[in-house]
Amino acid sequence: MPLQAQEKYKNESYVSKLAKVIVQYSLDLQSGETFILMTNPEAEELNLAVIEEAVKAGAHVNYHNEIPEYMEILLKYGNDEQIKFISPFENSANQDFETTMYIGAPKNKFTTSGVDPDRLNMFYDSRKRFVESFMKRIAEKALKWCVTAFPTEAIAQDARMSLSTYKEFFYSACKLDQPDPVQAWKDLGEQQEKLIHWLKGKDEVRIKGPYIDLRMSIKGRTFMNAEGKNNFPDGEIYTGPVEESVNGWVKFTYPALYSGNEMKGIQLWFEDGKVVKEKAEVGEEYLTGILDMDKGARYLGELGIGTNEGIQTFTKVMLFDEKMAKTIHLALGSGYPETGSKNVSAIHWDLLCDMKEGEIIVDGETFYKDGLFLH
Repeated sequence: MPLQAQEKYKNESYVSKLAKVIVQYSLDLQSGETFILMTNPEAEELNLAVIEEAVKAGAHVNYHNEIPEYMEILLKYGNDEQIKFISPFENSANQDFETTMYIGAPKNKFTTSGVDPDRLNMFYDSRKRFVESFMKRIAEKALKWCVTAFPTEAIAQDARMSLSTYKEFFYSACKLDQPDPVQAWKDLGEQQEKLIHWLKGKDEVRIKGPYIDLRMSIKGRTFMNAEGKNNFPDGEIYTGPVEESVNGWVKFTYPALYSGNEMKGIQLWFEDGKVVKEKAEVGEEYLTGILDMDKGARYLGELGIGTNEGIQTFTKVMLFDEKMAKTIHLALGSGYPETGSKNVSAIHWDLLCDMKEGEIIVDGETFYKDGLFLH
C-alpha cells in the first residue's frame, strides 16, 4: 500500500473517513461547484464531517436538514393542493445544483406507513418530473450525485443487530476498514469492468432458478459499473432491459419495502415487458396500488447483479441489500437513460431475489451460476 494512503487515513474516525472518501472520491467535488446536502438530524455527526470536507474542497455548500415527521404531517393533514405544492426551494434543490448528496438516517422507518397510500402516491406523482430531470441530468453528465446512509438505532433494529454491531457491518460494507478504501473500490471496479466487457454486444438473457424464470433482451443496452461513486456502499453491475422484451415469472425471496410499508412473498408475471399479474403473501393490495401508480410502474427499468462480498446479511435497507453478493435485483419503474432505458415512472423500486441456486445464461452461454461469475 502506498505510504500516502497510510498517512491520509491515519488515526481517522470511520465517520471522518466516510465523509472524506465520498467528497473526494465518490463526488470528486471541485472548487467552485454548487453542492447541496440533503439529510436529517439523526446523521448530525456525518453531516458536519461532510460539510467540513466540502468547504475544504472549495465548493459552494447548501444544506437541507429535514425533520423525519414532515412527510407524515403533510400527508395526514394537508389537502390535495398542499400535497402537490412544490416550493421554490424544492424546485431549486432538485434541479439547480451541480452536485448533490443524500444521507438516509431514519429515527423511525415507519413514519408514513399509517398514511393513505393514495395520498402518498399523489405526492410522488406530483414530483414525477423531478425523477425524469434527475435521470436526464445524470445521463448528460450534468449532475454528480451520491446516496449513503448513517447508522441509527432504527436501521440496526430492522437488521436485527445492536447499533455497535451494525456500525461494524456498515463500515466494512463501505470498505472503510481497508487501509486504502479508495483503492479497494477501484479494485472492485476493475473486476466489474471485465464482466461488463464480456456482456458488451450481447442480446438474450435468461435468468432461471428456484424462484425465477425470466427472459429479456439487453440488445443495444449498456451495463454500468457501480464502483462507489453514486451509491455508498456500492458493488453491482446494472442495465436497463429492453422494455417490451421481459417475459416470465419471478418470486422475490426477500421482503420489499416502500415508504415504510412491508410486503412479503411478492410474485410477478411478465408478458411483453408488462407485469400482467401480481401476488403477495403480505401486502398484495398495497403492491397493486404501487404498480398502478402510472404506466411505467409495471415495466422494468433495471436489472442489477450484486457483487459486494462484504454484504452477506439482509438488512431491509436497499442501498445495502441490492449490492449483496449472490443476489440480483429488478427495479420497477424509471430506468437510467445512460443504460439505454426508455422507461419513465414516478417510481424506481428495487426488488431482491436470491441467486445462490440460480443461473444467468447470456446468448446461450452460462455467465453466472450459483452466485459466481464464470467470465
